[in-house]
Amino acid sequence: MSKNRTLIFIFLPLVIAGCIIIGIYLGAFLTPSDINDKTLIFPQNKRFNTATKLNEILNFIEDAYVDSVDKQELTERSITSMLATLDPHSYYIPAKDFDGMNDPLEGNFEGIGVEFRIKDDTVLIISPIVNGPSDKLGIKAGDRIVKVDTTNVAGIGITNEKVIKLLKGPRGTKVKVDIVRQGSKKRKHFTIIRDQIPIFSIDAPYMIKDDIGYLRITRFSKTTYTEFVEATQKLKKKGMKKLIIDLRGNGGGVLGTATKIADEILVKNKMIVYTDGRTRNRDEYFSTGNGTLESCDIAILINENSASASEILAGAIQDNDRGSIIGRRSFGKGLVQEQVVWPDGSALRLTVARYYTPTGRCIQKPYGTNLEQYHAEAYNRYENGELLSADSIQLPDSLKFYTPEGKIVYGGGGIMPDIFVPLDTANGTIYLYELRYKGIIQNFALNYVDKQRRTLNKQYKNAIIFKNRFKVNNDLFNSIVKFADENDVERNLEEIITSKKLISRGLKAAISRNLFNDFGYYVIINDYDKTVQKAVQSFK
Repeated sequence: MSKNRTLIFIFLPLVIAGCIIIGIYLGAFLTPSDINDKTLIFPQNKRFNTATKLNEILNFIEDAYVDSVDKQELTERSITSMLATLDPHSYYIPAKDFDGMNDPLEGNFEGIGVEFRIKDDTVLIISPIVNGPSDKLGIKAGDRIVKVDTTNVAGIGITNEKVIKLLKGPRGTKVKVDIVRQGSKKRKHFTIIRDQIPIFSIDAPYMIKDDIGYLRITRFSKTTYTEFVEATQKLKKKGMKKLIIDLRGNGGGVLGTATKIADEILVKNKMIVYTDGRTRNRDEYFSTGNGTLESCDIAILINENSASASEILAGAIQDNDRGSIIGRRSFGKGLVQEQVVWPDGSALRLTVARYYTPTGRCIQKPYGTNLEQYHAEAYNRYENGELLSADSIQLPDSLKFYTPEGKIVYGGGGIMPDIFVPLDTANGTIYLYELRYKGIIQNFALNYVDKQRRTLNKQYKNAIIFKNRFKVNNDLFNSIVKFADENDVERNLEEIITSKKLISRGLKAAISRNLFNDFGYYVIINDYDKTVQKAVQSFK
């Protein structure tokens, strides 16, 4: 027995080792058996290069893959994946998505000209576009579209995408709509001739105080410059000598629009921006001296979501010591894309150059191949405390630059504001954030205005009267709390009390927006916005 155990201990390791070696050998020998023994050789007499290789691979997959594939979809996914390895801002636009992505840059689209929401499975018109085809026919806010041509759109689970597809169309074409107006059971029939509808990018231009004007630029489209000039001229007639330009949340757009707006502010022969790329010559943009705001004091508001063309404008003002940049560090996009539209209606936006502010800094933040991490960097700023304290911001000294007046500015990570304003978290609670996240305040305000629109319009002729007279009383406040209960927001009395002023303020502004569009919202909210108020103070 003892002898047998000794033999086992001696030979067992040898047996195991032998099995492993045989297994490796058999594995190497047998693995190719899963591959068809018929090997295909690409014909030597056919032209072969990288482009041919990609096309042949796609053809081979389509012809021979074990399951059926959609070659077009596979091709588009391949293009998307390929571009993602270059940088975070080069990307492919499928033909079906092109209009939706390109219209905001063009500054217009073709349709009937209404802003709508799906409410109670019905298309509710929030606001007709002023002087648009629907507005000219007498279609009003609060009207409900129940039929488009021969398609019923009420009570069928209609989606935003389907409504847009039904209402948009080439300029000059006709579309029939049936509308139900509140207080009337009878349908109204309209035949609307589609037209070119502006997508406005200048929000709420108004005199915020004495000689101080305010306006918000939501994007830089091809029509933004014209809108900007028209808005500022109206403000100047009202006595504006100082201007707050709000670029918070503005993700950019057309570079040329940003340079034109900067030209309105800078005196002659000041550099605005320059671009440079491997296959693109250096292109410099200078002010002409024909600007209408050269003597106007300027404050520009930015935050972590201000990017691209927003940063070009902010950088031009900062590097020329022309005004104050107020808020929090901007996104950090210093890459320039060119768009190519293909015959099938798809498009490619490819990074071809970097742009540099007048002091010579490129504000592009570092990037790799992890796009999620790149775009989540704003959240990481919150995590590391940067949004609450300027001391938490770490920018490399090697990318330090100086303005003509000796002010230090940095490259490599967005525009650092001259005046830092932390994220306002006072009286913020989980209850309040849940109301905002779930859209409770917006939905409640929409329902409230929908039921009270006639009464509210009679009582409050404009947004200023509404701002000064309307109060969120206890009954209205309790109603929104009840509405939140019904929409799965757990009631927390302590947090409700803590955030009551913020909830009431947000509700009042949301109601005003439903009555008087974006101007109605900002004329209320800006009175409590610490960044806006810091800008007002900066002029002193």
